[in-house]
Amino acid sequence: MGNHARHASHTHRLTCILLATIGVAVSGGSDAQAARDYISIVGSSTVYPFATVVAEQFGRRNASFKTPKVESTGSGGGIKAFCAGVGVQHPDIANSSRRITAGEVADCAKNGVAAIVEIKIGYDGIVLANAKSAPHYQLTLREVYLALAKSVPDPAGSQKLVPNPYTNWSEINSSLPADEIEVMGPPPTSGTRDAFNELVMEGGCKTFAWVAALPRAEYLAACHTLREGHYIDMGENDNLIVQKLEASPRQLGVFGYSFLEQNGDKVQGAHINGVAPDFDSIADGKYPVSRPLYFYVKKAHVSVIPGIRQYLAEFTSDAAAGEFGYLTDSGLIPLADEDRAAMQAQGSNLTELHLAAH
Repeated sequence: MGNHARHASHTHRLTCILLATIGVAVSGGSDAQAARDYISIVGSSTVYPFATVVAEQFGRRNASFKTPKVESTGSGGGIKAFCAGVGVQHPDIANSSRRITAGEVADCAKNGVAAIVEIKIGYDGIVLANAKSAPHYQLTLREVYLALAKSVPDPAGSQKLVPNPYTNWSEINSSLPADEIEVMGPPPTSGTRDAFNELVMEGGCKTFAWVAALPRAEYLAACHTLREGHYIDMGENDNLIVQKLEASPRQLGVFGYSFLEQNGDKVQGAHINGVAPDFDSIADGKYPVSRPLYFYVKKAHVSVIPGIRQYLAEFTSDAAAGEFGYLTDSGLIPLADEDRAAMQAQGSNLTELHLAAH
């Protein structure tokens, strides 16, 4: 039997197991209450508001399906739950503000989640924001790195890392406010935290050529290790960060552009490397801290949990994710037309993810 045939047989077998597990929902048996008749979605706090809007639209437009249940668990936590197995007790879809890793795909496969559909929905920027009543920050990636890394290049000029000595922003750059460095942001399980480390912290870290030349493990430790007390882990609740910024105008917060868009009357985004975080600068790539957003679908669940195909069609539709779609009102930066068409086809055909092909 060829690899393709073996894979198809394996997928069919898993689907049969799942059908047997929750077949009572399809047959209307007496234990139907133990099955699930709604889509279960977990994952990224950044994708959460978009998925919630789509779920509500889907529920209103499709009388035969229940509104999906969407939970904000963080990208890492969501993918872990998604990959834990096939069956009604496991989620159908995982939202993520970073791409799934090869290691996570392998974990999925170990637990029987062999067929995954990847949908890229658009783009988002990561912002450093503060209260509108406070000074407006103009920051560089290097300044953010120097503010938040646990260890930084020796200010005296030697090529070694020392415990971070900076307590106020003005100590890094005299043109910045003389306020204590306090930045609220997401936890390690968050895709926003992953992207912040990669795009912001590494972006600033590698402006020091000798740090960029360190062995990979040392380089990542130098760039990604944030200092406690000055970087404050706020959990998976971006709305809470916005509320805290209003109450604490001296602090800054890290979250996705969509939350800045929704709370523009309360908070303002810092310019990064001279570029403001706005729709156009993220869409054209000029804003240096932008990333794609995704969700992942468990193919074995599609034929069993009602409404998954229709939810995919709704999320990838021009009406939702297009240039003038309703998700742009929530701050989503849409894909180019041809890329969105490719995602529509991927969702319709349930095209399986093969990371090696990318």
